[in-house]
Amino acid sequence: MLDPAVLAATAPYGALLLGLIVGSFLNVLILRLPKRMQAELGEACAEQRGEPVEPLPSRWFGLDYLITPGSTCPQCNHAIRAWENIPVVSYLILRGRCSACRTKIGLRYPIVEALTGLLSLAVVLHFGATIQAIPALILTWGLLALTVIDLDEQLLPDQITLPLLWLGLLVNIDGMFVDLASAVIGAAAGYLSLWFVFQLFRLLTGREGMGYGDFKLLAVFGAFLGWQLLPQIILVSSFIGAAVGIGLVVLRGRDRQIPIPFGPYLAGAGLIALFWGEEINRGYLQLAGI
Repeated sequence: MLDPAVLAATAPYGALLLGLIVGSFLNVLILRLPKRMQAELGEACAEQRGEPVEPLPSRWFGLDYLITPGSTCPQCNHAIRAWENIPVVSYLILRGRCSACRTKIGLRYPIVEALTGLLSLAVVLHFGATIQAIPALILTWGLLALTVIDLDEQLLPDQITLPLLWLGLLVNIDGMFVDLASAVIGAAAGYLSLWFVFQLFRLLTGREGMGYGDFKLLAVFGAFLGWQLLPQIILVSSFIGAAVGIGLVVLRGRDRQIPIPFGPYLAGAGLIALFWGEEINRGYLQLAGI
């Protein structure tokens, strides 16, 4: 059996390495999941119109699109070899260019890998080499994928949010993060609070201010962290979102009618709550003299 002291000392390095590997997978997920969803929507629409449809391949629990085909250069279709797919390192060795056609490789790929590694390291440093760190890592990886997809597509896929929601409820059956009652109430309150804001905004303006994916993402945080941290998450995400939105309008002249995805701000506020939510709440209550 591994010595606890050795496990504690080596866990951060293992988390960093694992995070880099997962980051490489997240790059595939971020790119292919929205395309798969679009293809499935096209298939469903064709079926409704009574058109002949060739079913999309669906193997390995419907996750075959993440495995096949192998990764290739979008410019020249050069098959990415194993040594060209080492997280971060390959990008540096190749100097950010395809080895075959020398087309630039997007900087986002190593950034996602590095962020996943660093956030995984932060999770293990915070929670230690404990069972609690495992769902915290899964939540963190899911949030990073959701953030990038939302920035690209203004979409928070159910394929990510719903499994995270159920995971949050399951791990709290024995109170891993909060008691089960707080988790269940948090999931319901997270969804319904933004749903109510959505309906009120639509009633007053005739426009939709956010998507249903935002409701589900806040429900995820309620399931993991309990209803007690939801006001903090809403407040922090709204403040950051408003600051960024105003900055884009003032500094870059962004059209105010162009929607800004809210998911990344929710994800950021949720990560802050995961690490320091209880401390922030206690500090606020102390300042308020409660």
